[in-house]
Amino acid sequence: MSAMATTSWISLSHQNHRQNMLNHNNNPSLFCKPTSITTLKLPDFILSTPIKASAVLNQSMSTEVADCNRKIRHFCEAGKLSEAVDLLCSSPTSELELGTYCLVLQRCAEQKSLREGRRVHSVISSNTWQADSVLGAKLVFMYVICGDLVEGRKIFDKIANEKVYLWNILIKEYSKAGDFKEGVYLYNKMKEFDVEPDSYTFSSVLKCFSGLGVLKEGEKAHGCLLKLHLGGNTVVVNSLISFYFKFGRVESAQKLFDELLDRDVVSWNSMISGYASNGCAWRAIEVFQQMICAGASPNSTTVICVLAASADIALLRFGKMLHGYAVKTAFDQDLTCSNTLLDLYSKCGDLDCAIRVFENMDDRNIVSWTSMIGTFAQEGRSDAAVKLFHEMENKGIRPDTFAMTTVLNACASSGLLDDGKEAYGYVKKHNMQSDLSVCNALMDMYIKCGSMEDAELVFSQLSVVDTISWNTVIGGYTKNGLPNEALSLFLEMQQELKPDGVTMSCILPACASLAALGWGKQIHAYILRNRHFSDLYVANALVDMYVKCGQLAFARLVFDMILIKDLISWTIMIAGYCIHGLGSKASLTFDEMRNEGIEPDEYSFTSILYGCVHSGLLNEGRRFYHMMDKDFNIELRLEHYICMVNLLANAGRLIEAYKFIESMPLKPDAAVWGALLQGCRIHHDVKLAEKVAERVFELEPDNTLYYMLLGNIYEEAKTWEKVKWLKKRISHLGLKTNQVCSWIEVKGKVQIFLAGNPAAFPEFKRVETFLKKLRARMKNENYSVKPKYALSNGEEMKKEASVCGHSEISAAAFGVLSSAPGKVIRVTKNSKVCHECHETAKFISKACGTEIVLRDSFRFHHFKDAHCSCKG
Repeated sequence: MSAMATTSWISLSHQNHRQNMLNHNNNPSLFCKPTSITTLKLPDFILSTPIKASAVLNQSMSTEVADCNRKIRHFCEAGKLSEAVDLLCSSPTSELELGTYCLVLQRCAEQKSLREGRRVHSVISSNTWQADSVLGAKLVFMYVICGDLVEGRKIFDKIANEKVYLWNILIKEYSKAGDFKEGVYLYNKMKEFDVEPDSYTFSSVLKCFSGLGVLKEGEKAHGCLLKLHLGGNTVVVNSLISFYFKFGRVESAQKLFDELLDRDVVSWNSMISGYASNGCAWRAIEVFQQMICAGASPNSTTVICVLAASADIALLRFGKMLHGYAVKTAFDQDLTCSNTLLDLYSKCGDLDCAIRVFENMDDRNIVSWTSMIGTFAQEGRSDAAVKLFHEMENKGIRPDTFAMTTVLNACASSGLLDDGKEAYGYVKKHNMQSDLSVCNALMDMYIKCGSMEDAELVFSQLSVVDTISWNTVIGGYTKNGLPNEALSLFLEMQQELKPDGVTMSCILPACASLAALGWGKQIHAYILRNRHFSDLYVANALVDMYVKCGQLAFARLVFDMILIKDLISWTIMIAGYCIHGLGSKASLTFDEMRNEGIEPDEYSFTSILYGCVHSGLLNEGRRFYHMMDKDFNIELRLEHYICMVNLLANAGRLIEAYKFIESMPLKPDAAVWGALLQGCRIHHDVKLAEKVAERVFELEPDNTLYYMLLGNIYEEAKTWEKVKWLKKRISHLGLKTNQVCSWIEVKGKVQIFLAGNPAAFPEFKRVETFLKKLRARMKNENYSVKPKYALSNGEEMKKEASVCGHSEISAAAFGVLSSAPGKVIRVTKNSKVCHECHETAKFISKACGTEIVLRDSFRFHHFKDAHCSCKG
């Protein structure tokens, strides 16, 4: 067969096959527009293909054209791409060899020169003939490598695409670009065209299935590759291992790995990272040890994966060994490895090592700086975190949203309001207010710094609000002593979004603060309906709410329903018994906690000691106090010393308490001496009281509570001159008392009673009439409510009444008048209940046949049948 005939036959064959493939592709919706890049090379045989662009030229190729082909190839081999393209464009292009075009396009791809590649494509398009499957494939390859996946796809849709490597190029690039749907779509069309997938096809399309979260489709692909006898291919098995780990199918991944004979470093890395990402850090480390024993050589990816696993379980010693290995192998020069080391030391709390790693890094990115800022903040070094943030700015590194949230959290944790506002200035300067995560962190910073108004302003300006935003502000109101505002915002939130478990844990403390039992019960019902009780934070908040609303039986019932209790659960229950004066039950619950294998911390001991104080359990208190030091090696804090002073002073062991204070290793504060002063009042020791009072006044000269306490001691001893002197001192200092008030929830509404202004309440006359009748009855029955101690006789008793306001009795009376007979009356007061109110409440409980639960600023009082749980 002649050269001309051969060439004509080849040209006709290509033309016919191209027409067949175009018939397959006649559906305009067959392919979609994509966006991304690739890195696959075409087979080498294309570059050496002797096929010529024109059948006419094959008959008599001139020396000039052959020389042109040779020069273009020479420029390509010498790396002079621009010269090669210039010559190609100026040559009689229809007479150049196809291999020359392919070589030039190959060099365009290698140098990622999209500009030169487009020039070549323009020359090809201007020819009278069209790019066939060989040249077209080369164009697809060039465009994809140079980052123009859209143009590459357009050419792919027009040419005969029976070659599997072309499909692989595009599927892989769609996988890398995150366009998983298009990758799967091409895989399915490929099968329709009877193009048989190979190992590279499956390694790419399995990533697409993982990205889309379609397990069944991936399993079908697994079955397909087994039919094609690719089940032993290492590349394919590695992709399958990663695929199954993505779906938590740990056993399936392990089985594939066990059956794989030819394991490479990617196989081991897939297992290590797979176990680590599935919460099996220990298993990941075990696989790493097996890898070393098998003689496989770890690479930097291996070290990074194992370091990440070590960080997750705070395995500091092992992590340091890996760090040493990374230094020896120079893997620590890898930026990702250094960042992972920072994460390890941060999670293990080793600030010094983190600083050394950071300082030794030649190259740092935004992740490095942000990680170091977060480490400083985590270790309580917020000032250093803010300083590092400014240093990062000075280095010309622009913080991203994650860096901004990190520095705002640092400011929040230490109350650095000024620094937080400065960070907010940066947010506004770079137009980051639209990022909701930054705004949420900003609100949290303002809230924790006590600037609730600024947090409200940010919240009001948000165009889009998510659940985190609502929870942040609701929790902020609760933490800043604004429970009514928290409840109002909670109602508003329900009009916009459905509350979640975090919302419940934020709003329940507001109910507890208000003693709003009705609200608390409604929220309890919501929690049960929406299955939030399994959240331990929510369950603990619910127990705390019932405790502080005086429903101890309900609190215990909810507590017993918690399947897995943590230390906080037990501490809340212990504290609940304490503030209700049930020290013995608190002690029993403490022992029950230990029997469950949960060891107490300093806060648990604080709760149980307070329980002993309220119940007068001196011996029990001593036992727990000594247990802290001897059995648990817990560092004693001022709270623990205060409890012991209270126990000793209330039991009348005043001298022992005084000596105990003087022997304290910590400097006693006013609260410690105040506990002893309270004991002096109970046991009428004026001489010691004066000595103690001077210590208190030195530490807190503006606290009216201690002056009133000393005044009561003088009154009881009838030392009127000293009473007069103390009054002058108080007047000279200009001391004022806080506004006293009480409140009660009735029929879902909270009613507040202010001391000194009872008439402000709408039903004042009705309540006052009830109390007049009650006092008359008390007088007829000779029921005395005379205070045991008073600031003075006559006039000063009236003054005490005006300060107290007896608001809690007005609230209790309103509760009796507004509630069904026999219903428990629950009242809350923001200061300590006075003796007169205490005795009056006892009488009401008997006269009206009702139970009154009064929560003052110190404890709970349960009044029933003329008795109180505090036992006087």
